[in-house]
Amino acid sequence: MKMSDLQNLTAENVGSWPLPVKVAGAILVIALVGFLGWNYDVKELQAQLLAAQAKESQLKSTFEGKQKQAANLPALKQQLADINQTFGDLLKRLPNQTEVAELLVDISQQGLGAGLEFDLFRPGAEQPRDYYVELPIQLRVRGSYHELGNFISGISDLPRIVTSHDIKMSPSQKVGELVLEATAKTYRYISEDEDG
Repeated sequence: MKMSDLQNLTAENVGSWPLPVKVAGAILVIALVGFLGWNYDVKELQAQLLAAQAKESQLKSTFEGKQKQAANLPALKQQLADINQTFGDLLKRLPNQTEVAELLVDISQQGLGAGLEFDLFRPGAEQPRDYYVELPIQLRVRGSYHELGNFISGISDLPRIVTSHDIKMSPSQKVGELVLEATAKTYRYISEDEDG
């Protein structure tokens, strides 16, 4: 093949081109079509594929998280039921407004049952908190060490919640007798009609 043969090549006589020129032309056309196809079609599809792969990874993470939650759902439902049961039991231990007077009688009965003498039994003003009302009761009782211990133990065993605060013990003028000063606090829940 000579250089003059290459100069005589035209698009009209492609069939008579020498074989190496035909192969080179075919490779050039295929490369051009491949480049244009890549640029206009495959490049966009590849971007979509990368976005879909990223979304797939995100969806897998979400699925795994929800799968773990679903696997724990029976245990969580049981835990919620237990919490509701415990909360209900604790709520029952808080008196409503009508039961507070009865609770005050129960506290004084504990003292009398333990053999104590009351010098002071004064319920204070109710102190509202977020979800409950606190009722402080100032106490001053006299008795032996064991009687005072029985009284405090008896208060803690009441079916309602009563806590003892600011406990002070001092000797009495009577031999073998102690004076106990304390603030007993009882609590009641705020009913819905009080809330508003």
